[in-house]
Amino acid sequence: MRTVVLIPCYNEAPTISSVVKSFKALAPDIDVYVYDNNSTDETANLALEAGAIVVPEYRQGKGFVVRSMFRDIDADCYVMVDGDDTYRADEALALCEFVAQGRADMVIGDRLSSTYFEQNKRPLHGIGNRLVRFLVNRIFRSNVRDIMTGCRCFSRTFVKSFPVLSGGFQIESEMTVHALDHHFLLHEVPIDYRDRPEGSFSKLSTISDGFLVLKTIFTLFRDYRPMVFFGLISSVLFIVSMVMFAIPLSEYVETGLVAKIPTLVVAVALGTGAMLALVCGVILESMRIHARQSYELTLTMLAEQDRTRR
Repeated sequence: MRTVVLIPCYNEAPTISSVVKSFKALAPDIDVYVYDNNSTDETANLALEAGAIVVPEYRQGKGFVVRSMFRDIDADCYVMVDGDDTYRADEALALCEFVAQGRADMVIGDRLSSTYFEQNKRPLHGIGNRLVRFLVNRIFRSNVRDIMTGCRCFSRTFVKSFPVLSGGFQIESEMTVHALDHHFLLHEVPIDYRDRPEGSFSKLSTISDGFLVLKTIFTLFRDYRPMVFFGLISSVLFIVSMVMFAIPLSEYVETGLVAKIPTLVVAVALGTGAMLALVCGVILESMRIHARQSYELTLTMLAEQDRTRR
């Protein structure tokens, strides 16, 4: 199996050299790709000197970097880590074992079950990780322990069939939800996490990027579970409609007249909205099923291509 290491980078000059060298020391024959995302420091030059293959990505955002990585590079096993030296190279490479044995299409390096909460110096990041984990597991009925980790390993099938839609840090949530919804083999391995060394700074904005992640989860819920999403909206509208409709109805039963016409109009409007939401859910669920059928045919074609390559 051909294994490659993928490192998305933006202004990681204090750490990128040690990250690349740690992988090259453990596996000299493995190609290490550093995708430089418009860094304004010496990230690209230092990575090149350390032995990496440096590729520029001019569209700003981690999602765009991952899209280019997955499209450009052909391999059997892909190890992706951040360039901030927060993950150990030996533990990252060890994730390949599950892909090589066919036991996983995506292996997640689980930080939250080990040292993350001890090492991480930004408490809001910990709260955000817990919140994202809770929402994804509730919505998609899963039990993934670390949704946002930057240390992962992928099979070729997953990489070549994954449609990257996010442009930024939401990409980790998108990967996880895609794997869950399409029933890819998912495996988690606890790994050590160490905080960034002195002089290295996180590019993740707790508030703005956190909001984008939550927005992405909301969008993925709508797209991947349309019947549940619109069913909930329909149920809420229907219940409110029935409660409001009970007022003019009881009035009519008692007096034979309806004095609260505005209440009746709003109740009927909400009931109509509930019906429309339910219809939207049914139609979109049908479309999703057809899209799943097309996706399964794509996976079959990829499997055939792999057999031809080998």
